[in-house]
Amino acid sequence: MPSPHLRQPPLSRRVFLLASAGAGATLALAPVPARAAGARPCPFGRYGSPADRLTAQTLYVDSSGQGDFTSVQAAVTAAGGSGWTLVIAPGTYRETVAVDVTRTEMTWLGASGDPRDVVIVYDNAAGTPKPGGGTYGTTGSATTLVQADGFTARHITFANDWLRADHPDISGTQAVAIKVQGDRSAFHHCRFLGHQDTLYADSMALGIFARQYFSHCYAEGDVDFVFGRATAVYEHCHFRTLNRTDLGGAPYGFVFAPSTAGANPRGYLVVRSRITSEAPDTYYKLARPWVPSSDRTAHPSLTVRETWLGPGIDAVAPYANMSDAFPWQNQRFAEYRNTGAGAVVTVPENRPQLTSEQAESATRETYLGDWTPWKEGR
Repeated sequence: MPSPHLRQPPLSRRVFLLASAGAGATLALAPVPARAAGARPCPFGRYGSPADRLTAQTLYVDSSGQGDFTSVQAAVTAAGGSGWTLVIAPGTYRETVAVDVTRTEMTWLGASGDPRDVVIVYDNAAGTPKPGGGTYGTTGSATTLVQADGFTARHITFANDWLRADHPDISGTQAVAIKVQGDRSAFHHCRFLGHQDTLYADSMALGIFARQYFSHCYAEGDVDFVFGRATAVYEHCHFRTLNRTDLGGAPYGFVFAPSTAGANPRGYLVVRSRITSEAPDTYYKLARPWVPSSDRTAHPSLTVRETWLGPGIDAVAPYANMSDAFPWQNQRFAEYRNTGAGAVVTVPENRPQLTSEQAESATRETYLGDWTPWKEGR
């Protein structure tokens, strides 16, 4: 997503894992507790091991060498076809990973059950030079790219720890932690860490209305950090806006930037979630519409209901334009029964509200149809 600011002086602190230095300086990344010296216990917990597989299509990833593979991408490459499960041991996996369209119905399991223990992270940005020339662009910056249908992840952290302060010469500051394009993509108890464009919930093409579900997840960032054209439901999720010392005033950024296709009746639905902030009060907007140059017929859609909006959200003017040619008032933005200081309705025309009758169809069941990922076992 475009950045509203060109000036990028250093931030006050590094907020992501300093994996190369082995440091634990993070905002939401906690180091894995040190284990006593001696033989390492099986790192896969209740999910078996290479000697005792859950199924014939289960592969084990462990950076220390106790699995089938030491990198996630190596395991994905080996898992040709449909229906594979990857069990990933605690560790930091500094790599980029891509799941192409042929690897359908794939499941990734964080072995410990704590998403802080299993971290997939890299540090490309849109403006990062590519070997051989050019730059990565927003999509190319993604640490993890999921294009296959039927993907499920549990208890994993997806991160991009590229920082503006480290690269003052780069103006393309979009740095995606994960881009998801497949239909029926589900994330349970996962974390998405980045600054600009953290979680890219999208689809493979304009005419494909990919359905995605995020349950009990955590996402953080500053500019447009949850964005894209998917039909996506965020239930019981926590969104956190980050502080910035490189800007002199508000707004610091925007939580949501949907780019829903005009033909798609449903975009983003946020339900029973919360939005907190480490920035000053009112320094963030709830959303702005993204009408990309590749689709000037986009009609962004976002409904936020029964969600706690903290004081970091500007309650007077929670929405803004990305382009004045596509004002937010002409988009499909709505709220319903939200609470918190950021949800107080002081200027009614700035806070479109659903009626009770309209709210009856703003549900996960309506958005996701015959797909019921919330019924899957945990």
